[in-house]
Amino acid sequence: MRGQEAREQAGRKAAMATLARAGGDEMLRLWADAGLPEDAEMLRGPETGLVTVRGRIGGGGAPFNVGEATVTRATVRLPSGHVGHSYALGRDKRKARLAAIADALWQDPARREEIEARIIAPLRAEHEKAHEQRRAETAATKVDFFTMVRGED
Repeated sequence: MRGQEAREQAGRKAAMATLARAGGDEMLRLWADAGLPEDAEMLRGPETGLVTVRGRIGGGGAPFNVGEATVTRATVRLPSGHVGHSYALGRDKRKARLAAIADALWQDPARREEIEARIIAPLRAEHEKAHEQRRAETAATKVDFFTMVRGED
């Protein structure tokens, strides 16, 4: 039982991370194409606020405050009783609401596959494509330095 619960938690965490990284327009397009329901009781928000961003020099130094970031959060309850949450950088309240609904739908075992296939998987593919494009652009600027021996020793 514990192994199954841990796998579900890891899957939900990965799905929520994908939803948080998604663009609002991208999520709206996928949601409309999937024809998923938008009816949910709002328990919190969507509301926008600030969070303090902390950093460490070298990844291991003493923590310090870098600055603040705008975050929007939402919590919803579906008619089925499932509660979904979302947090996302920025001010897109509709995206935060849809992400919370997607989280609640993902928790329903009967809807999980549909959410994974129609929302999460396309978002992951789009993120991977953008990541590969950035990687290729960065690799194109790589300079290899080497020392040439002239043979005049």
